[in-house]
Amino acid sequence: MNIPRLALSEARYRWWALGVISIGGFMSILDTSIVNIAIPKMMAVFSVNSEDAQWILTAYMLTMGVLQPVTGYFCDAFGTRRMYLISLMVFTVGSLLCGMAWSNESMIIFRVIQAIGGGTIIPVTMTIVYRIFPIQERNMAIGIWGISAMVAPAVGPTLSGYLVEYWDWRLIFTINIPVGIIGYLAAALVLQETPVQRGNKFDLGGFVTSAVGLFCLLLALSKGVEEGWTSAYILSLLYIAVASLTLFVVIELNHEQPIIDLRLLTDWNFFFSSVVNFMGYGALFSTIFLFPLYFENVRDYSAMQSGILMLPSAVASGLVMPLAAALADRFGAKPVVITGIGFVIVSMVPFMYLDMDTTYLTITIGMILRGIGFGLFLMTVTVLGMNSVPLAKISRASSLSNTVRQLAGSFGIAIMSTLMQNRGIYHLAHNAENINVTSIATKNTLVGMEKLLREAGTPPGAIQHMFTYLDNVWLQAGYSPGIVQHKAMAMISGLVQRQSVIFAFDDVFVVLLVACIFMVIPAVLLRSGKVKPKAVSK
Repeated sequence: MNIPRLALSEARYRWWALGVISIGGFMSILDTSIVNIAIPKMMAVFSVNSEDAQWILTAYMLTMGVLQPVTGYFCDAFGTRRMYLISLMVFTVGSLLCGMAWSNESMIIFRVIQAIGGGTIIPVTMTIVYRIFPIQERNMAIGIWGISAMVAPAVGPTLSGYLVEYWDWRLIFTINIPVGIIGYLAAALVLQETPVQRGNKFDLGGFVTSAVGLFCLLLALSKGVEEGWTSAYILSLLYIAVASLTLFVVIELNHEQPIIDLRLLTDWNFFFSSVVNFMGYGALFSTIFLFPLYFENVRDYSAMQSGILMLPSAVASGLVMPLAAALADRFGAKPVVITGIGFVIVSMVPFMYLDMDTTYLTITIGMILRGIGFGLFLMTVTVLGMNSVPLAKISRASSLSNTVRQLAGSFGIAIMSTLMQNRGIYHLAHNAENINVTSIATKNTLVGMEKLLREAGTPPGAIQHMFTYLDNVWLQAGYSPGIVQHKAMAMISGLVQRQSVIFAFDDVFVVLLVACIFMVIPAVLLRSGKVKPKAVSK
C-alpha cells in the first residue's frame, strides 16, 4: 500500500517519527510480560499442564533472541522505514492469530509469528532514533524512546491482570490489532526511508551459528531450573551453545561484513556501556520476575493487586527518563549513570528484609526508588556507548546492544530463580530441624497463633494452649490425640515453609544488592563528556 508521506520540516519530522515508532516499541516489549499472568487461564482453556503452557512464553523469547542479531543487516539492506513497517505488520498479524488460537500448539506457532515482528521492532526503532537525531538531541530522544523499554515490562502484569480478571484473556493479544493498524498508518505517513547500503553480503555462517548458539543458550537458561542444571538435556544445550557461539566469534572476526560487528566492543565506551547494560538489565528483569512471586505466592495478593504494586516503579521510570536526558546534557552522562545505580542500590535495602509484615508504604517507597534508579541510568548509559559508534554501523550496534539486553534478562532470571530455589531448600531444611512438639521455636509459634486467635475473637477459655484449642475442634470431629498433634505440627510446618520462602527472597535481594554495587566499577570506567559522532565509514 503506497501511502503519501507528510511534508514536515526536518526538526518537526524527528519528533513526529519518535512518537510514531514508540508505539511499536511499547507494544513489542509489552508482549514479553503481558502474557505471563494469563498462562494459568490458557492452561485451563487448552487443557495442558504448566510445562506445555510455558512454551507460549519460551517460543516468543527464543524467536526474539535469534532474530535480533540479524536485524542490523536487514536495516542496512532494505532501509529502516521498510523494516519497521514490515515488523509492525507481522507483529499485528501475529497478535490477531494469537487471539484466535484454538490449542496450545497453535498458540505457540502464532507466538513465533508475533515474535518475528516483535523481535525486530526494538533494534529497528533504536536505529531510526540514532540515524535521525543529531548528537545534541539524542539523550532526550532516547530518554523518551526508552520509556517503552522501561515502563512496558512493569505495566504488562497490571494490564494483563485487569484484562484476565474483568474481561477476556484473548484481549491481551487482540488489543494490539487496532493499535498496530494505527501505528502502521502513522508510520507510513511520517517515516522517511534511510539510505540503503547496496552490495552487502549476507553473513550466512554468522547467522546460522548465532541462531543455533543463542537458541540453545536461551533455551537452557529458561529450562535450567525446571530440568536441573546438571541434566543431560541442559548440559547438551550448553555444549552446543558454547561450540556454536565460539565458532560464531571466529567467523565474525574474519568476515568482511559480519552480521554482528564484534569489533565494536574494542571501543572503550561501547564495551563498558554494554557491561553496565548487561548487569543493569539482568537486575531489572530479575526483579520483574521476583516481585510478582513474592506478592502472589507469599502475600496471597491477586494478579491485579500485584500489578498495581509494580506500577509506582514504572511511573517513576517514565517520569525520570526525560529528566535523566537533561541532566546528562548538562553534567555529562557518567554522573547520571552512577547516581542511577546508587538509587537502585538503596532501593534493594528494604527488600532484603521482606516478611509477612512488610508494609505497603515500604514496598511502594522501594519501588519508586528502583524506578528512579533504572530510569536514570539504563538509557543514559546506552546513549553514552552508542555515541562512540560510527554512524554507518549504528544498525549493527543496535542489534548487538539489544542482543545483550535479551541475554541479560535470561541470565538474570535463570540465576535468581536457581538461587531462589536453592536457598528455599536450605532454609526449609535448617528450620525443619527445630520443629518438634517441645522445641522453643514451636512453642513460640503456638503463642503467636494463640495471639491471632484472641484477636480474631476466639473465647479466652478455648485458648489455654494451642493443642487444647485443637482438641476442641479436631477431637470433636473424631480425630485421635495422635492425629490432632500431627495436624498441629502440619500447621506449624506450613508456616515454616512459608517463612523459608521469605528468607530465600531476602537472600536473593542481598545478592542483587552486591551485584548492583559491583556494577559501579564498569560505570566508573566510562569516559564521560559529550562524545562527538564518528564519521560515516563506507
